[in-house]
Amino acid sequence: MGTRVSYPVEVKMKAIEMRLAKVPVKEVMEKLSIRNKTQLKRWMHWYRNGEIHRLKQPVGKQYAFGKGPEYENETARLQAENRDLKQQIEVLKKYAELEREWRKK
Repeated sequence: MGTRVSYPVEVKMKAIEMRLAKVPVKEVMEKLSIRNKTQLKRWMHWYRNGEIHRLKQPVGKQYAFGKGPEYENETARLQAENRDLKQQIEVLKKYAELEREWRKK
């Protein structure tokens, strides 16, 4: 497995600007010394989804140890928390269903 490379925010934004200007991926990678085209696609995905704060995050587990996104207001934070709790409930429901099936056997 290769070593992880951390690109500065300026390089990420320049790559996004170049791609928005229809510069080919290969040319962007060569000019900015980006190793992997998938990384460039990920940055574009974040940009299109309005997740620009993710460009500033360190390499690795993005939301570990309190390095998650800053919320614009309390409502946004509560909506994200609500979404997370709903996902947890769904996982527990699926587990309970599997457990019932296992006990039948």
